[in-house]
Amino acid sequence: MRDLASTLRTAPAPAPTPVSVASLDRPGLRRADGATLAAAFAVVLMLSPARLVFRGLPFSLTPADAVGLFAALWWFCAQLTTTLGAAKGSNPVRTALFLYSVAMLATYGYSSAAYLPPDELDMADHSIVLVVATVGIGLQACDGIRGKARLDFVLRCLVISGAVVGVIAALQFVLEFDLTKYLTFPGFRFTSDLPAILERNTLRRVAATAGHPIELGVVCAMIIPLALHYAFGARDRGEPSLRWWICCGLIGTGLMFSVSRSAVLGIAVVGAVLVTGWPARRRLWAAIGGAGFLVAMKVAVPGLMSVFLGLFTSLSSDSSIQYRTHDYAVAATEIGNHFWVGRGLGTWYAPKHLIFDNQYILSLVETGVIGMATFAGIFLTGIWAALRVRRLSSDPAVRDLGLTLAACLVVPLVGAATFDLRSFAIVTGLSFLIIGSAGSLLRATRQPRTRAVRPPERPGGEAGRGVR
Repeated sequence: MRDLASTLRTAPAPAPTPVSVASLDRPGLRRADGATLAAAFAVVLMLSPARLVFRGLPFSLTPADAVGLFAALWWFCAQLTTTLGAAKGSNPVRTALFLYSVAMLATYGYSSAAYLPPDELDMADHSIVLVVATVGIGLQACDGIRGKARLDFVLRCLVISGAVVGVIAALQFVLEFDLTKYLTFPGFRFTSDLPAILERNTLRRVAATAGHPIELGVVCAMIIPLALHYAFGARDRGEPSLRWWICCGLIGTGLMFSVSRSAVLGIAVVGAVLVTGWPARRRLWAAIGGAGFLVAMKVAVPGLMSVFLGLFTSLSSDSSIQYRTHDYAVAATEIGNHFWVGRGLGTWYAPKHLIFDNQYILSLVETGVIGMATFAGIFLTGIWAALRVRRLSSDPAVRDLGLTLAACLVVPLVGAATFDLRSFAIVTGLSFLIIGSAGSLLRATRQPRTRAVRPPERPGGEAGRGVR
């Protein structure tokens, strides 16, 4: 026994075992992690009707908001430990979200310290809770999704959920059957009885699970680039591509059935971004596929393409355009009264006040110049992070995903000028999720591909040496 103990004491310490970061991306069964929570948020956000909220609470809170608040708590706890798998360290997306949070807290503090009518103070309280939820999901996605494989898992769940939303939109448009009326559970209620099926120029325009057809169109425009990414990349991954092309078709159908000018603008800027980075062969196939889809829609729904064309040829006489511009004088007065931090987040709301169908103007009124700058800044930072990934990586799939995420984020950045984006829960939550995903992809691209795992230190001295 003495000889055995002596041998163990003098045996050399085992060499550190190299662990490839790529090995962490291997698919298979694993424990729930940050990506699991982000995927759950994506599914709940897309498939729960936007008007569905918890019953019995003093303010409206959707199921996705509850998941976002849990994500914020998860992220905070993960920063205090080393066992929850969250990344730590600097990241431009984290910095942008921090600055946005500080700006929103400054606005909330300023408005709460001054006099506000009770109803507006309640709205400010509600809005700051929603800020915690949306920023929480952005931080959780940025730091909790580790590796490209886990990010792919989240984004694929998002694409599939978008396809399901397309099916719901098709049922509403073709059969006038609103499935969202049955997507409720005990303990929940609908905030309003507003119909999900509206009408424009004798055609139905539908909202699916969204709060308005405009939101549905913008959400579909944001998700289509992801569906195209997985459809085009399926052959390189050795996977069947038909399912992803079906998802592309269903999401595109939801976009068309929204009959929304903002949706067309969104898909136009998506195309402008993707064309700059796609190879010529992919551009050709995308042009052929897009033309075929439009022909199919024209045949299946006569008059639909004419309505879309009329949305842009009759801008000078369109009542909705005139309504969007008639309130600029009121906005200018309010902005001048509270220039830097605004009058209070969430305090300018309908029907008490005029509706600003422009999120930048609404942000200037509610959160001032600082709040509006940080709001636009989180989108610009997400786009920069995604394009930075494209520059740093030599992997074609990673480079293409970086371009895709940038295209997704250009949609709300431009669309915020055409409607009050933050007033709609699905497009807001989706935007923060994709911003966080861009930060996650940048972190995964920057980290070294191989690292060594050292054995733990023992009380007796150096690692691997026994206690004498």
